[in-house]
Amino acid sequence: MVKVLAINGSPRKGKGNTALVLDAFIDGMVEAGADVDQVYASELDIKPCVGEFSCWFDDVGHCYIRDDMQSLYPRLRESDVWVVGTPVFIPLPGALTNLLNRLMPLIQCIVETKDGRTRARFHTNVRTKRLVLVGVSGWWELDNFGSVIHVMTELCKDVGLEFSGSVLRPHAYYMKEKDELTEDGREVLRAARRAGRQLVEWGYMSAEALEAVRRPLVDRERFVKDEIEEYTAAVEAMRRPRPPPRAAKGKPGAAKKGKHKGKKGR
Repeated sequence: MVKVLAINGSPRKGKGNTALVLDAFIDGMVEAGADVDQVYASELDIKPCVGEFSCWFDDVGHCYIRDDMQSLYPRLRESDVWVVGTPVFIPLPGALTNLLNRLMPLIQCIVETKDGRTRARFHTNVRTKRLVLVGVSGWWELDNFGSVIHVMTELCKDVGLEFSGSVLRPHAYYMKEKDELTEDGREVLRAARRAGRQLVEWGYMSAEALEAVRRPLVDRERFVKDEIEEYTAAVEAMRRPRPPPRAAKGKPGAAKKGKHKGKKGR
């Protein structure tokens, strides 16, 4: 049985567009018989790497920082496949960046030159062989994923993983209308599920499935028009006079907390 560790890097965890596409992809893998373990990076206490290389030159293979990475390291080592789900930030969300930087204890400092670049490899107790990217983006074009794909492909080259491809959904919020999936959105998720099943059954994802996930849901002109209209409306709303905040009960002068509910959840 193929063991998979799926990492949802979105700060919105199970509520955003990353989860929509990633969960469909995972469903396909499970249908094909994979054992999938999913974690949410933003739920974990993962401190930044401090770059002291203690895990290479002092206590080899171990990180001295005591946080949730200590329980995650065994799950990383024991997985055949890593699936990294993320929205496009600049380029990645903070919690996911910390997690990836803390992979250093899994890597041996046995370097070699490949195609003019210095590369290392995993320790022999890491069974992982492949990595897949599941990415979502708010902007229209696929080129917006360039920096994220670069990070993942470079990681794979640095440690000797096979990069098995990218499942990409640009302008992801067009999968829904009034908070409900459209038929186009459902077809995107069906294709993501198909790609997950193919990866386990065939060892690769078909061009047809990947194209069905990433195909345009609106044309570029409609996208630009919608973006400008939404931003203009937000600016105009800010210019309108606002009533003073209500005091919270029992705390004179304390404003009540609220949550902004944007449509473009990642």
